[in-house]
Amino acid sequence: MKPCIRNNQKAYPLNLPTLRRLTAELAANLEAADPDTVWQEVTLLLTDDAGITPFNLEFFGKDHPTDVISFRSDPIPGEAGTTGDLIVNVECAVREGPRHDGQDKELALYIAHGFNHLSGADDDTPKKSDAMRRAEMRQLAELQPEIRNLILG
Repeated sequence: MKPCIRNNQKAYPLNLPTLRRLTAELAANLEAADPDTVWQEVTLLLTDDAGITPFNLEFFGKDHPTDVISFRSDPIPGEAGTTGDLIVNVECAVREGPRHDGQDKELALYIAHGFNHLSGADDDTPKKSDAMRRAEMRQLAELQPEIRNLILG
């Protein structure tokens, strides 16, 4: 599977080559975690508060921004492969990053979290949420060189 990246936000310059490497590694982890699923494509849409809010409203009935939204689409009969969409809020990562481990790690965490949802993981209980966070932190620890200088400037 080859991830496709679209940067629809303009406020924060991004290191797209590094984001591509990070996304490719997380996509490879997704494929390895479920070898029975054939992935055709995962699209990563990088956006801001204004860009993610309409998706949050349309699909979840929440009229406010969020950090990441993910969608998985199983293949249509006769088509090859599952597809996924990740909508990631760069503005939120910049805003929340200083409260955590920095904006680059926050953005990487949102992307990892979206991929984790694509794998079928859910965070609808505290126990499931904790398990997801542990998995994401393990993945990011292994990918440490890929999570520096994602957001430039």
